[in-house]
Amino acid sequence: MKTVQVYGSGCKNCVVTAERLTQVAQELGLRIEVEKVTRFEDIMKAGVMTTPAVAVDGIIQHAGSVPTIEQVQQMLG
Repeated sequence: MKTVQVYGSGCKNCVVTAERLTQVAQELGLRIEVEKVTRFEDIMKAGVMTTPAVAVDGIIQHAGSVPTIEQVQQMLG
């Protein structure tokens, strides 16, 4: 099971990002755990400068926008 972190304040784009990750994982038959990281200190500590950002197993894969379905497939694949 992969652990996926969504970094952001909890804004609409962050919520959509988390939902998209869950949806694509289900379509691919993957089990993931989505963690929402909303504390500013934790976001900065991870080196995230723009949100929403996505990390897979602790490695930042995307930042600054809602990832496309294709980008999510690549991150989880």
